[in-house]
Amino acid sequence: MNDSTERTDLAGYACTSATSRGRKHPEEHRDNRPAFERDRDRIIHCAAFRRLEYKTQVFVNHEGDYYRTRLTHSLEVAQIGRAIARKLHLNEELTEALALSHDLGHTPFGHTGEEVLNHLMDGFGGFEHNMQSFRVVDELEERYPGFNGLNLTWEVREGIIKHSTPYDAASDIMAEFLPGIVSTIEGQIINYADEIAYNNHDIDDGLKSGYITLEMLDQVNLWREVCSGVRQKYPAIDDKRLVYQTISALIGLLISDICTTTSGNIDRFGITSIDALRRVNRVVVHFNDDITERNLALKKFLFQNLYRHHKVDKMRVKAEIFITRLFETYLRYPNLLPPKYRSRLERFGLQRVVCDYIAGMTDRFALDEYKRLFEPYERV
Repeated sequence: MNDSTERTDLAGYACTSATSRGRKHPEEHRDNRPAFERDRDRIIHCAAFRRLEYKTQVFVNHEGDYYRTRLTHSLEVAQIGRAIARKLHLNEELTEALALSHDLGHTPFGHTGEEVLNHLMDGFGGFEHNMQSFRVVDELEERYPGFNGLNLTWEVREGIIKHSTPYDAASDIMAEFLPGIVSTIEGQIINYADEIAYNNHDIDDGLKSGYITLEMLDQVNLWREVCSGVRQKYPAIDDKRLVYQTISALIGLLISDICTTTSGNIDRFGITSIDALRRVNRVVVHFNDDITERNLALKKFLFQNLYRHHKVDKMRVKAEIFITRLFETYLRYPNLLPPKYRSRLERFGLQRVVCDYIAGMTDRFALDEYKRLFEPYERV
């Protein structure tokens, strides 16, 4: 790549625009931004990124403006990812591009939507949100003359498809991206930045909703230890500020541990370049054993007490009905699809086009579309 203005303080094992494997389609650029900075900007300006504002994490969009959405989650992942990358002298722009793109393919209604679409697409290639994120940036976005997709660099595309996905996944697409070989260190960071972000903001949202309480959280060793430290420092602190300060301190603790552990792994395995990382072929980004164990206990607590709360489960059942009925209706009446999607039927097949359409919906649009199709007095 010929992009200039590359930072000069990056570690030898960091990705640089100068050593990128480039883009699928040759382009002439109007300026000399580094390649990964350009990728980040393309992601921010794409339609799928804007729709993340109305796609939810745990709480459906209409339940309140306070709760996190996929957009706010992606911004938090980017913040945490950049903090880790900066401490390790890695490429922050690549890290940010991967953070902002990692959920582009997520469905409405959180992971329920993904599970339902995967079931409905059984026999037609299934559905997995990382693969859909890749499909969004490689095919579904239509912004540039001469090609579909965003024409992102090879490294960003690799990071998207390998995010929390088995490296040896059986996929024709994966064959392009060194199957069986670990992602860049920047790509590995996103898995943990994602986890740090959603664990901590789900605590905040769970407390705000009343589905979990501070008394319940005191059963979790990691939370209790950090919270106790905040109380000691600020004895008169009220509960609202206590929650914010504990979450902030917990994020800081996890970032610090990731950086220390990762730096130690880089030294231990003698990783001085990206080529050396690929040869060693080890995941070097992770928590130490103690934090791993305690963080797992926190995740189990959230699963049992928040993600499986009976009110969350009620919305999960509703979401399954919404998506299933929409999917089956579009299959039966493909003329209901917008013209842009109908034009793709011959190329991708009916099932995949319907899947793309529903996966791209926001919670709000899916609910409105359900009303338009199935409520007799709703305007179409």
